[in-house]
Amino acid sequence: MTDDPRTAGLEAWAEFFETLSHDNLDRLPALTVPEVRFRDPFNDARGRDAVRAVLVHTLNGCRDLRFTVTHRLSAADLTILRWRFEATVTGIGRLDVIGTSEVRQAADGRVAEHIDHWDSGEHVYLRLPLLGAPLRLIRQRLGAVPPR
Repeated sequence: MTDDPRTAGLEAWAEFFETLSHDNLDRLPALTVPEVRFRDPFNDARGRDAVRAVLVHTLNGCRDLRFTVTHRLSAADLTILRWRFEATVTGIGRLDVIGTSEVRQAADGRVAEHIDHWDSGEHVYLRLPLLGAPLRLIRQRLGAVPPR
């Protein structure tokens, strides 16, 4: 274990997501500042209660959920996590997403901001019955290389 609170806090945060379950949501206060921000393509949550609600919604809508943090790239004020998310999502089916997160921490190592980046168009919108077909057509017309 390290003496650096940011390194220890980041490791605890990554481990929190890699073991994400209803049972470990009570760890949020120890891992985050009260005004923590969590943003992804569908949410912009501010405060622990709002972040918890996003995570509960995710857990309730997914089966066989698994996050795996594969890379960490740190600077003095920011860490980029590269991760893989696998789950079966109600109404969508099986997802296998590679994404990144920008994580900013307080001096004591607790997470102050977590911003996810991943392609919701490819992994969600294109797979929806009513939206998928028109979006695939638009993608075909705008793209230079035909989709696989």
